[in-house]
Amino acid sequence: MPFPGPIFERAATAPPVPRGLPLVIALTGFTDAGSAVSQVVSFVRDDLDPTPLAVFANDTLLDYRARRPIVAFDKDHLSDFRPARLELSLAHDSVGQPFLVLAGYEPDFAWDAFTQAVLQLCAEYEVSTVTWVHAIPMPVPHTRPLGTTVSGTRTELTAAHSVWQPQTEVPATAGHLIEYRLAASSTPVASFVLLVPHYLADTEYPAAALAALDSLTAATGLVFNGDALREENKDYLTKVDEQVVASEELTRMVEQLEERYDSYMAGSTNATAMVHTGDLPSADELAAELERFLATRPSPDEDPFGS
Repeated sequence: MPFPGPIFERAATAPPVPRGLPLVIALTGFTDAGSAVSQVVSFVRDDLDPTPLAVFANDTLLDYRARRPIVAFDKDHLSDFRPARLELSLAHDSVGQPFLVLAGYEPDFAWDAFTQAVLQLCAEYEVSTVTWVHAIPMPVPHTRPLGTTVSGTRTELTAAHSVWQPQTEVPATAGHLIEYRLAASSTPVASFVLLVPHYLADTEYPAAALAALDSLTAATGLVFNGDALREENKDYLTKVDEQVVASEELTRMVEQLEERYDSYMAGSTNATAMVHTGDLPSADELAAELERFLATRPSPDEDPFGS
């Protein structure tokens, strides 16, 4: 069946874009434990004020009946209609560094055409690297750092940050297909899968968003001011801990998860988790990530925890 129209349209007032920028991808879809990706999308749109370059076509890519848009009802009339958004934009991080960001919903249809369009845009803008994040529930405790599984072509990131390296088959996402196609073309690409405590997976967990941003920093050197998320996370963890302390069953569950986590991390991996939920870095410490990234960047030549 032919497509009803183009996959995307260029923004009429798109600014000049420097070549060689990193591309960050955040697509909400099949699984988003802790609403990690949803929070990243909101952070980018609300805090970084990105400028759209290409707007993808909802009528081609979106299943409206599965993910209905929002309409506002004001007493006796409809006052607003908010369609879903999937856009490639130019943004700047908290210290003014430019980057490209593809953010919004994961397409329901036309994955091949969508992926080809993304690869076309990557080639056009000569992107330097591609990094995407998503999140899955795992039997891990909220009292420990969030772990990640890292895949792609950037072996230095896998060695440094992939605390779990399974050999398995999983349901694919559009992000997986993009990564697969980019890897085949030798594009530097990395995926960070956040391992979110399973008992918090259906909540909006601020630490998951912080870990996602920290992953992007590790991969790109971009710096993000997550002060608001850190404050939200303190309040969130206080409420979680109150519930755990009030329940002997929950307390024992967390203790068992801690024992499994600590045993695995002590004996099975040299990688480090992305962010510690109990001692989150300040904005100044986040800014220092840029220097760390540049200092450690290589030269151009060169179910683990039980259920």
